[in-house]
Amino acid sequence: MSTDPAPETGSGTPAGAAAPGRVAVIVPAAGKGERLGPGAPKALRELGGLPLLVHAVRTLVAARSVDLVVVAAPPDPQGVAEVQRLLADLPGDTRVVAGGTSRQESVALALAALPADCDVVLVHDAARALTPVEVIGAVVAAVRGGAGAVIPVLPVTDTVKAVDGDLVTATVDRSTLRAVQTPQGFTRDILAKAHAAADPAAPATDDAGLVEALGLPVRTVPGHAEAFKITTPFDLVLAEAVLRRRR
Repeated sequence: MSTDPAPETGSGTPAGAAAPGRVAVIVPAAGKGERLGPGAPKALRELGGLPLLVHAVRTLVAARSVDLVVVAAPPDPQGVAEVQRLLADLPGDTRVVAGGTSRQESVALALAALPADCDVVLVHDAARALTPVEVIGAVVAAVRGGAGAVIPVLPVTDTVKAVDGDLVTATVDRSTLRAVQTPQGFTRDILAKAHAAADPAAPATDDAGLVEALGLPVRTVPGHAEAFKITTPFDLVLAEAVLRRRR
């Protein structure tokens, strides 16, 4: 299977073949993001005058491989209304549902709200607000190409140590390590099975981890340096620099 980003073109469905279902992207945006400091939920923190969520969704709807974006908002009525307001002027099919108390619950709630004709589902972090559209296309193409679960990754460039308290116990071989990004893509049935089998008391840090727990394979495609997660105040500074360069 090729890992090159797929061109954002039509489906090319052969004559007489059943048309593929639609591609939906779930964006969990209910988290507080306390490492960014007190204030609004992380997805609603501003970057270049716009919330991270708006940057992320704007890129998703610009991807021709994406048909629908569903955002899991903070679960209170005010949070849902605020996210609806922020997305009201964006093009494309965007919808808002109330999220849960955890990322895992928010994804499950949004997954349950998807229309029946969505057979490929991506899950994307709003905090990865600058993810290039080419990464989205590559993930969708890999799922369409037969992979049940796909994640974008980057090689780990730092030396990694295993520690016990403040003592180093080993140097980890980084040649087999990868840093994981989003969007992560799945066939709908595999993602639904993974969430149905998940333990709410031991949530995974990403949806691919839930698929791994089922013993199913997870494929990789190349990620991108600009798809970094905006988690700390320093990350915001870096994101502002990337945004200025793009403009």
